[in-house]
Amino acid sequence: MPLRITDGIEIQDWEMIETFTRASGPGGQNVNKVSSAVELRFEAERSPSLPGPVKARLRRLAGRRWTKEGAVVIQVSEERSQARNRAVARDRLAELVRAACVKSKPRVKTRVSANQKRKRVEAKKRRGEVKALRGGVEE
Repeated sequence: MPLRITDGIEIQDWEMIETFTRASGPGGQNVNKVSSAVELRFEAERSPSLPGPVKARLRRLAGRRWTKEGAVVIQVSEERSQARNRAVARDRLAELVRAACVKSKPRVKTRVSANQKRKRVEAKKRRGEVKALRGGVEE
């Protein structure tokens, strides 16, 4: 079942590779038998579903989860159920790609007004005068 991100972006199943391993943590004796941890690997760099700018933003947002080969790797071992971990991993990937779809606003440079500069200098002078009056006592 394809993973729907937005109206225009849908990740196909063949673009994602899921591997299952044994997870540490709660589960009793069952933890030694069942591979419930999920590692979801999405080959983002080679994906035809994502436009170039989205791939660039995804690379920045993914951080350490981005591999040298251009894949996003998401590991989940929070739940005891393999199916639940799988759903959580797919949700996290969808959220990450959704965040990459949002174009950040360009920063508008602002200047400090002349009045603000004047107020700052006056405050510094006043503070300096207060400190200058703290001199030693003359006898």
